[in-house]
Amino acid sequence: MTGGRLETKLDFNALIDVDLSSIAQIGSSSLSDGDIVARVRAGETALYEILMRRHNQRVYRVARAVLKDETEAEDAMQQAYINAFKHLDQFEERAQFSTWLTRIAVHEALARRRQRKVQAAVAVPEGHPHGELMDKVAAREPNPEQQAYTAELGHLLESAVDALPEAYRTVFMLRAIEGLSTSETAAGLALGEEAVKTRLHRARAMLRRAIAARLGTASHQAFQFHASRCDRVVASVFARIAADPCIAPSVGLF
Repeated sequence: MTGGRLETKLDFNALIDVDLSSIAQIGSSSLSDGDIVARVRAGETALYEILMRRHNQRVYRVARAVLKDETEAEDAMQQAYINAFKHLDQFEERAQFSTWLTRIAVHEALARRRQRKVQAAVAVPEGHPHGELMDKVAAREPNPEQQAYTAELGHLLESAVDALPEAYRTVFMLRAIEGLSTSETAAGLALGEEAVKTRLHRARAMLRRAIAARLGTASHQAFQFHASRCDRVVASVFARIAADPCIAPSVGLF
């Protein structure tokens, strides 16, 4: 071991050739995220899958709240997990792993959104008449996700949440849909608790005008990250870890 990093290149076959029943048992046990992080950093890399599966729903929702696109959100998730894996030495036991991971996902999603804006500005110069026309056409045309959920109540909520200003959308996504506490949301978004409460109150007021009584029964069913997508993200992250010898968790004390 040199410079606090694992020297050996990770073997993808070794990562997937594990006792799945053991992983399932650990995942459903009382082991904390911190305990699993410690074991991953000690060399049990395959256990990182448990952390991904535990937090996939939350990470997806926060990335989706920022990017408003499910494909981009999934890409952001994968990069957030890679970033977290590479910097496990920065996770401190006194913090919740879920909060630490949420902040990484938020930063990744925001960076991708900024990059998207820069690319759009380069492709179509500001003030160009065709750029404005294309924006209007794109806004009128529903994307495949909207078409798939047109008849469902969950889609009504998703559309209403997407229409919220970002400051309110991210808070509502984490507090009302994901179910985080005020303090967890504040920590994840680097806000004060009073700011979280104010934004949540305003977000709910905006949404009530759009979907009224339907909100309460549909909120927990919206923005679901289903098993097939969860499997895809886990497999992709492990493939990237195996392919890049520079990606390895730092090993040391918390």
